[in-house]
Amino acid sequence: MTSVYDFSARTIDGKTRKLADYKGKVLLIVNTASKCGFTPQYKGLEALYKEYGKRGFAVLGFPSNQFGEQEPGPESEIAEFCEMNFGVTFPLFAKVDVNGEAAHPLFKHLTSAKPGLLGSEAIKWNFTKFLVDRDGSVVKRYAPTTEPKEIAAEIEKLLPAK
Repeated sequence: MTSVYDFSARTIDGKTRKLADYKGKVLLIVNTASKCGFTPQYKGLEALYKEYGKRGFAVLGFPSNQFGEQEPGPESEIAEFCEMNFGVTFPLFAKVDVNGEAAHPLFKHLTSAKPGLLGSEAIKWNFTKFLVDRDGSVVKRYAPTTEPKEIAAEIEKLLPAK
């Protein structure tokens, strides 16, 4: 069976990162955008990362320009925007497609493992979130409208006891 640890992705600064580097951590993988109505969720994602990071949790942000062209800039601009406006310190990756033929293999895996409403594998919009357990299995998919703080209890259940 495939796990998220079987994939690699380019980081926002151009380095290849194996997701196996996150083995044993609970992950929240999110497709993001800088010019979206949901962009303020960066603040909530960062809050989760700060609260649970020391216990083995990470948020992985994957910018995508597939929805309303809401992530048009280069990676350097995205990184600067996230840091300056939302204090983002969680790992950000290079822009990817999350739907279609050119979709990043990680997102093909995520959407296949946890389809959305009515079994649709397509991601409908920015800030769709996938919760991954410490074994690399996709546990749950969350809609763009789900605020990060609403996921905290689910994250807590997957982390080792304090």
